[in-house]
Amino acid sequence: MSEINDTIARRNVLILVAAQAILGAQMPMIFVVGGLAGGMLAPNICLATLPISVIVFGSMNTAPWISLLMQRSGRKIGFYIGALAGAFGAAVSAYGLCVSSFTLLLVGSYFTGIYMSAQGFYRFAAIDRASETFRPKAISYVLAGGLLSAVIGPQLNKLVEGYSVVPFLGTYAAVVMLNLVGMALFIFLDLPTRVADRVQATAKSRTRIELLRDPRILVAIICAMVSYALMNLVMTSTPLAVVGCNFTRNNANDIVSAHVLAMFAPSFFTGHLIARFGVEKIIGAGIAILAAAGIVALSGVALGNFFVALILLGLGWNFGFIGATTMLSSAHSPDERGAVQGMNDMLVYGLVTVASLASGGLMNCSGGDPVEGWNAVNYAMVPFLVLAAWSLGWLAMRSRRPA
Repeated sequence: MSEINDTIARRNVLILVAAQAILGAQMPMIFVVGGLAGGMLAPNICLATLPISVIVFGSMNTAPWISLLMQRSGRKIGFYIGALAGAFGAAVSAYGLCVSSFTLLLVGSYFTGIYMSAQGFYRFAAIDRASETFRPKAISYVLAGGLLSAVIGPQLNKLVEGYSVVPFLGTYAAVVMLNLVGMALFIFLDLPTRVADRVQATAKSRTRIELLRDPRILVAIICAMVSYALMNLVMTSTPLAVVGCNFTRNNANDIVSAHVLAMFAPSFFTGHLIARFGVEKIIGAGIAILAAAGIVALSGVALGNFFVALILLGLGWNFGFIGATTMLSSAHSPDERGAVQGMNDMLVYGLVTVASLASGGLMNCSGGDPVEGWNAVNYAMVPFLVLAAWSLGWLAMRSRRPA
């Protein structure tokens, strides 16, 4: 039975990889221009990254209801809703640029957040028909689709940025097309009509409070939150820091492209590393690499520092986030899946929202120049790295205790 499931799962993985590549290309595009467009329209420069924060806030609000919707009606409906919201949000943002409305840019960003939340469930869809042994690899392979989006997004951005006399209008117009074209891929997915169709609940599902009391679920969520939030904290400010340090927008595109490549390229072997060394060690390595990224960023603002720091940031996110997702997927029963996945993504995007809000404030309003702001962003990583490292250590010590 597992061989049949894995045959279907591998086919689904290929389709989801393509979706990550095509639909996912919009995220690096919007993250590059979001802060710059916000800085152009915002009434206060400290609000420059607010459009990115609203995207993540939209993802946080969406995760609980879209997860339950997919549990009841199937994942496809959630994916279609996400793509349509992404197209609508980009169209609204484009109109906001045309009429110089910061408010409309924020409204469009919220709908982009609905897309972002739906995209986050691609990794869970990959394991709906997968055997236990194939699950870490399925998650890794689907996230590896971001490798292609890392190339497509920033390079497409370079082509379309100058499409119109209205700055950044070409980017948002291209995002509309990516969503409308990419959503056709979901026709070919072979997923359960309802996620719960393949399971039979034999016991009462735990409440959300009871789920959070499970040590592995709690630590998995903490590490996912920290990995994603710190990646967003630093990456959101990067285009502002790069341009503020007298480099070009193309330099910013190239740095973000290298960062996203580092986020997803390791996914081809992260699942194998988890299977060989254990999920806790891979998460720990991810946290250590995130710390190394901060050290490199604080050591200077040469172009090479930006490249190396953002590459390490992407690699640390990959190990930390894939490891945390794998740990979470094995820590609950199938009938608890909708509640756990929705709660996980709500909490993850909640902290990411705080991080993206803090990013703009730290970058633009915490020092006298871009270098001081960039340093403040990277120093802000420290308490969260300590929290993640402590939680992993606590789980390791707890697992060594006799039952």
